[in-house]
Formats: sequence, C-alpha cells, structure tokens
Amino acid sequence: MDELEIDAVAEVELDDPVLVEGLPGVGHVGTLAVEHLLEELEGESTLVRRLYSREFPPQVSIEDGISELTCAEIHAVEVPEGRDLLLLTGDHQAQSNAGHYTLTDAFLDIAEAFGATEAYALGGVPTGELIDEYAVVGAVNDESLLEALEDAGVEFREDEPAGGIVGVSGLLLGLGDRRGFEAACLMGETSGYLVDPKSARAVLEVLEDVLGVELEYESLDERADEMEEVIGKIQEMEQQQQMDVPTDDDLRYIG
Repeated sequence: MDELEIDAVAEVELDDPVLVEGLPGVGHVGTLAVEHLLEELEGESTLVRRLYSREFPPQVSIEDGISELTCAEIHAVEVPEGRDLLLLTGDHQAQSNAGHYTLTDAFLDIAEAFGATEAYALGGVPTGELIDEYAVVGAVNDESLLEALEDAGVEFREDEPAGGIVGVSGLLLGLGDRRGFEAACLMGETSGYLVDPKSARAVLEVLEDVLGVELEYESLDERADEMEEVIGKIQEMEQQQQMDVPTDDDLRYIG
C-alpha cells in the first residue's frame, strides 16, 4: 500500500460547497457534530471519497463481524435550503507531524476539486472541569469571517486556545490560507474528560446559523442524557471516596 491512497467512490455536482471537518479530538466534539450532520442529512448525502494512509493506526474497524481498513471519508451533501456540504470524518487522525500535513493537503485537494473555497473545522476546547453553559470559541484565517461568526454567538478570545490548534483542524486554517481557502475553527467548550454531545450541539447551532442548515437534535440530546447519567455516577463515586477517607481519629492507634 502506498503512503496515501484515495478511492473515488462517486462523483456529484455541488453548488458552492463548504468543507466541514470533524475528526477525533477533545471530547470527540467534532466527530459527534459531523456524525449528527450525516444522520440528519442522510437522504441528501453521498459518500464520494475514502482516504487510506499508512499514517493511520495499523488496525481495522469491525461492524457486524466485517472488517474495514482504517480510513477517512468525505461525504457530499446537497442541502435544499442552504450551502452544499463536504463532510469529512474518520476514526483517527495521523500519527506524525508529516502525516497531518500530507492528509490535510489531500483533504483540501478534494474540496478544491468539488469547487469548495471555504472550510469549517469542528472540535472542542478543554476547560478541565464539568460545565453547564457551553460557549463556542472561534479562530479564523481571514478577518472578513469574524463578524458573521460573532453574530452567531462565537467568542474570539485573546490567546485562546492556549498553545494554538493542533492537527487537521489547525492546518485547515494554516494551509487553507496559503491555498486561498477562507477557514474557521469552531471549538465547543468541554471538560475534556468525556465524550460531549452538548458541546457538539453548541457547535452545530452555530453552523445552522452561518450555513443555513436546519437540524433536529433528538438523537444527540438522547446521547447527552446518557452522558449525564455517567457523569452522575462518577460524581457519586467521588463523593463516596471522599466519605471513605480515614480521619486523623480513625488513624490513631488504640492499644
């Protein structure tokens, strides 16, 4: 197998499409968001490209006993009342710095071939603690994108996220800028400890506003309720452990 192999699964004609990336990252926010887009827009979506690379982990995924070599996928979505979409998802990111560059260039090549000149990278920004109100933090590679995103509720904070944006999400902005793509990264706040459907919903609500996509959230809310139960059990365990910690009196030897 070559370093990178791209299967052209289907060809479609799109109207002014936007590339939307949701690969695994903090809280799996981007992955959840793009998976939900695919679920909601299933009737209008077509798998158009599969990308295989030696940069992905050496493994296969299994579904109903059938194996599939690890890959990234791009689905084309014809949106009746909004911008057409190219949805990028997958189970893994590259395992090396060079691999991130190689794959991001390939993603941009494909987007360009379908006529896209705009991209949105979706992800999470860790807070280090459980939260109730989910803000969306943004970064852009062109100042002209700021106003529309601010109107949609995106916050642009000085020096945040600390350390910048790594992986494909960051390179879509950096490499995209060099190739003439207008690109933004939308990062939902998340604890960083658990898969976070609520953060994914916050990011999707911004996309609804800026891209004119209409979504329902029942299935995502169900996943959020399941995670709330998990969080509740974790908090109960933590409280029990605190109660079980011996006091000074407990540790005093009596004999």
